[in-house]
Amino acid sequence: MDPLTNPYTPNAGAQPTTLAGRNPQLDSFDLLLARLMRGRPQQSMIVTGLRGVGKTVLLGQFRKKALAANWVVAELEIRKHDDTEFRRMMASRMRTALLEISPKARWNERFQKAGRVLASFTLTADLTGTVQIGYAADATEPGKADHGDLALDLTDVFVAVGEAAADAGRGVVLLFDEIQFLAPAQLEALISAIHKVVQRSLPVTMVGAGLPLIAELVGDARSYAERLFQFPTIGDLDDRDAREALDGPAKIEGASFESDALELALQITGRYPYFLQELGYAVWGVASGTVITRGDVSDAEALYTAKLDESFFRVRFDRCTNRQKQYLRAMAELGPGKQKAQDVASVLKRESSQVAPIRAELIGMGLLYTPDYGYADFTVPHFESFMLRVMPDLEVIG
Repeated sequence: MDPLTNPYTPNAGAQPTTLAGRNPQLDSFDLLLARLMRGRPQQSMIVTGLRGVGKTVLLGQFRKKALAANWVVAELEIRKHDDTEFRRMMASRMRTALLEISPKARWNERFQKAGRVLASFTLTADLTGTVQIGYAADATEPGKADHGDLALDLTDVFVAVGEAAADAGRGVVLLFDEIQFLAPAQLEALISAIHKVVQRSLPVTMVGAGLPLIAELVGDARSYAERLFQFPTIGDLDDRDAREALDGPAKIEGASFESDALELALQITGRYPYFLQELGYAVWGVASGTVITRGDVSDAEALYTAKLDESFFRVRFDRCTNRQKQYLRAMAELGPGKQKAQDVASVLKRESSQVAPIRAELIGMGLLYTPDYGYADFTVPHFESFMLRVMPDLEVIG
């Protein structure tokens, strides 16, 4: 069929033509904003899940909903930055939010105070004394955001911006992706700041998305974090939603899947949202008619697998050292699902203590996570199958 009309969107974070199976999270976000605007506390969300399940897509939907509700949105994809760079990024996002709520020429005293607090926060971040975001050094707010402690300083910023937003009848929502890459001090500071604005009923909130390990990291950062946030986990779609994710876009373009074609597609993809988009895109390219058959899906499977191997899987594999690749291959040897550290070490003919540093490196890189004590699993669905394809022979660590 015509590639121009291909309705599937297998790109990182791209909004699918049909978003299926995420209504509970969307409804929770609507409730969060509505209650905060009424001055009522409500648990925010940190959405967790494996790669390719649609966490970034969901944040994109949250952004649309927030803007439609007249909230200001500050977005940030987390990278591994030191605390100084993290301060600069946060100052930049919060200053933009403040200016979006009200142009500087119209700032009242609350906004001017928030600006001074941001100036203090920025100067604390800049050890050379150079002002990074346009404030003069004498425009700071003494005693606010100048403690030299990230948690205290960020809390002062959130409170000041929240008070200004409340004064204007607006709210600020921070949408943070890849939140598991925050350093412990940065995560603690964010949680502390959100805790304070919740206590003061201010319209500032944070919604994050990250790999499954983030729930444990948040709990370790602050004991009360589990009461500040919900941790909805999203994963593969159920049968009905997976069929809708494939058939819905096709119908928009006047095509449809036969039932047995959908059955095979769901089997191939494991019903994971990104994989459904990739397979749908490949099927559209090989189908010759508007009724997509099981044969079309079968013909597209090789293209689908090659595309995943060349991009989705390969980009993660290529970041690994040889020893890390050997560890991943040993996990794949044991099959899909979580694997016990001792069993992986046995495959490599080593003691657990000898390969534990490699395992820790892979967890730090976001390639593995620990679903249970002593176990690890891939953060990327079907990665074990890729490892068997890309490294047919198991190599024992020398």
